[in-house]
Amino acid sequence: MADGIEPSVAARDELAGVVDLFGWLTRAELSRALSELAFKRRAEVDEAAIDAAIDLAVAEYALVPAPGDALSGDGETDHTAESTALAVGPAAFPTLPEGAEDLPHILDIPDREVDRVRLADAVLDRLREEAVEAIDGGDSDRLETLADVTYDVEAWAPVDVDPVRTRILAVVDE
Repeated sequence: MADGIEPSVAARDELAGVVDLFGWLTRAELSRALSELAFKRRAEVDEAAIDAAIDLAVAEYALVPAPGDALSGDGETDHTAESTALAVGPAAFPTLPEGAEDLPHILDIPDREVDRVRLADAVLDRLREEAVEAIDGGDSDRLETLADVTYDVEAWAPVDVDPVRTRILAVVDE
C-alpha cells in the first residue's frame, strides 16, 4: 500500500489473507504486518493508505471485529481501536500477498484461532444494527452493500440472515 494506491477488492482480499495466516490479528498487528511487507518490497509505507484499506475491509465485511469470546490464543484485545481483534469476514476471498508466507517468521505472534460460531453471531448482530442505522438514515448505498453482505454471510456461516435481508430489500425496492 504505497502512496497513491486506493484500496481495492484485491487489497481487501490480501488483508484477509494476512489475517487468515494468523487466525486473527489486532488492527495494530495487521498494520505492522503490512508495513513489514512494504519494507520487504522496498516500498514506501503509507500509514494513511493502510488505515483506509483496513477501514474499507471492515466496512465491507472482508474483515470483521471479533469479540473476545470468539478468540483463542494470546494477544492484546482490550477495547481500543488499535487493539480490536480482526478476523476474516464473509465477504473475503483470502489471498496471500507476495512475501506474506514469511510473516510468521518475522512477527512474533502466537498461534491463534477463531470460534466461527461466536464470530458468526457477532457478525449477524452487527449486520442487524447496521441495517437499522442505514434504514433510519435513508442510506440506500449502504443498504445495497448490506444486502450483498447478507448473501455472503449466509454462505459463510450457518446463521439465518433472511429476516435482515427481507427488511433491507423491502426498503431498497421501495
